[in-house]
Amino acid sequence: MSKWRKWKRVLRKLKRKKTLITQVKAVAQNICMSAHKARRVVDQIRGRSYEETLMILELMPYRASYPIFKLVYSAAANASHNKSFNEADSVISKAEVNGGTIMKRLKPRARGHSYPIKRPTCHITIVVRDSSKKKTDKISI
Repeated sequence: MSKWRKWKRVLRKLKRKKTLITQVKAVAQNICMSAHKARRVVDQIRGRSYEETLMILELMPYRASYPIFKLVYSAAANASHNKSFNEADSVISKAEVNGGTIMKRLKPRARGHSYPIKRPTCHITIVVRDSSKKKTDKISI
């Protein structure tokens, strides 16, 4: 293995350790809705504070807002329990929606016929970071 590859591996480990200290994430997989509909809601909350995000999601009339609300709440609970972050200082630093698998079903029709139904799913990832702590803070894991 060349020196450059070893050095690259060391840098990757350091970068991973730094993000572990300052960020906490929660992932929801196989949510039964299209990624486009979930992205409309996620775009509204990206970069906002935790409390402001909860207020926005409670008042949104979309079906996608409830699973995202639960996921944001879960990410903040992970942050406060595992890393002892203060929920009031938490900020949604990264929120992304990726397309998942398509569930294929058959809808029965008259005279023994059927037609396929394709139900899209999506994976939602929410990353919460503590705004009071800087990235350069050294915190023991």
